[in-house]
Amino acid sequence: MEVGDNLTARCIMLQGTSSHVGKSLLAAGLCRLLYREGFKVAPFKSQNMALNSYVTGDGGEIGRAQGVQAEAAGVQAAVEMNPILLKPKEDMVAQVIVMGRPYADMSAREYRESFTPEGLEISRKALHKLRGEHDVVVIEGAGSPAEINLKDRDIVNMNIASLAEAPVLLVADIDRGGVFASLVGTLELLTPQEREMVAGFIINKFRGDVSLLTPALDFLENRTGLPVLGVVPFIRNLGIEEEDSVALYSRDGRGREKEEDSGAGALLDIAVIKLPRISNYTDFDPLDAEKDVRLRYVERKEELASPHSPDAVIIPGTKNTTADLAYLHSEGLAGEIMRLHARGGSVVGICGGYQMLGRRLYDPQGTESSALVESKGLGLLPISTSFNPRKLTRQVRARVSLHRSWGSLAGLELQGYEIRHGGSEVDGDIPSIAVLPEQEGAAAEIIGLASPDGTVFGAYLHNIFHNDLFRRRWLDSLRFRRGLEPLEGREDALQVGRAREESYDRLAFILGQHLDLERLYRIIGLESPPAGWFRSRLAAEGKGG
Repeated sequence: MEVGDNLTARCIMLQGTSSHVGKSLLAAGLCRLLYREGFKVAPFKSQNMALNSYVTGDGGEIGRAQGVQAEAAGVQAAVEMNPILLKPKEDMVAQVIVMGRPYADMSAREYRESFTPEGLEISRKALHKLRGEHDVVVIEGAGSPAEINLKDRDIVNMNIASLAEAPVLLVADIDRGGVFASLVGTLELLTPQEREMVAGFIINKFRGDVSLLTPALDFLENRTGLPVLGVVPFIRNLGIEEEDSVALYSRDGRGREKEEDSGAGALLDIAVIKLPRISNYTDFDPLDAEKDVRLRYVERKEELASPHSPDAVIIPGTKNTTADLAYLHSEGLAGEIMRLHARGGSVVGICGGYQMLGRRLYDPQGTESSALVESKGLGLLPISTSFNPRKLTRQVRARVSLHRSWGSLAGLELQGYEIRHGGSEVDGDIPSIAVLPEQEGAAAEIIGLASPDGTVFGAYLHNIFHNDLFRRRWLDSLRFRRGLEPLEGREDALQVGRAREESYDRLAFILGQHLDLERLYRIIGLESPPAGWFRSRLAAEGKGG
């Protein structure tokens, strides 16, 4: 196949023996590898359940994993890449996003019994559009294809593979244990027609000497008649955003371990509240990547109290602001945040966290909860928030006001995105962050505020810490309070965009080293790669010709 001469893209699908085996990351790596090799690539996942979401250029909301995979593939993210997104809202209830827009709130039973036939048709049309515009579509499944109770209404695994005529690579996580039983067992629970679609296996997250696995790999291939395309190593500190909070809740709460003598002196301690309905926590990945920051996620008030008092505490976004605000109060976290503020600590709120920093929250139409019409906020910023059913999703350019309270942050231009219901009214003329108007003379919309002393700020702007200069200067303001030298201007300063591109390339190169690429291309139905990126990089690193 020559690039660009096909009307219908080739497809390859990654399915897993369970959730969190690494399908999303492997899909991103394959997207990057194929893109670097000269193919026009698109990711696809028909149905995703995640509170980490991504806003496309036209304001559509999709799963963050597909946004990341689109970045890895070098293409603009589109709603067709994830036509159905489920965002858990309450126990057994989720907001259903269809083609980037809110569709309805549904219980699991309502969704399964009433929506899935329509959902399969929506997915078929989205996939058809992508196949007409690309050379290869890398498809990600969800959970396991062997979930017996879900198979009759499947719109994300084998039914999608059938629609796409996609060979399936079954992925298993060896780090969990039981990898061979999970692979063989999954195959045993598939129908004969489904087993015919499985073209091979990928074993993921391996630690150690792969030669020790050879007898087991031989057994697996002899038992199933299917090839093992490769054993992918456990990759540390890759720097690519995780799909959802399942990864967050696997952390030990201490954050990434860093050395105090990293060249930055003593580490800044930043605590993020691990809200029950936390969303878009990838906002804070750039902080975690900074050499002078120890980022930790906390659930107990004791983790904020002296002697564990952090330099700053962040209240993140949430799918249900009023419920998670009640959680802050019930667990004593609200009181501890106020005591931290009284001691001069910095307090930050993003999106739902920004709303919590205000004085009042009103929900007259039951947008978030039918139980609470009015809630009292923490009162650290002079705003009042009113929720309504209309959902605002958009990419945003904004500017920090020139007010002296912002210090070195004043006047900086920011990029990010918004996902919210309702808005906030500001009481008084105080330091703000405002959307840059698209038309000359249009009124600026305030989407963030700071306290007069600069110790508190909040904003609706997700990805605010992905803005390198804003992030670095804010961290240096914390360093100043600690009597530490600023780090702005260092040659090794983190540049998020460049680091992300390097991470995608690193992942693609690792996959190229550990997967049988010739067999993979044959399975997909591709000729030799036109660009030869992997071979060139392999030769440049002296690892082969």
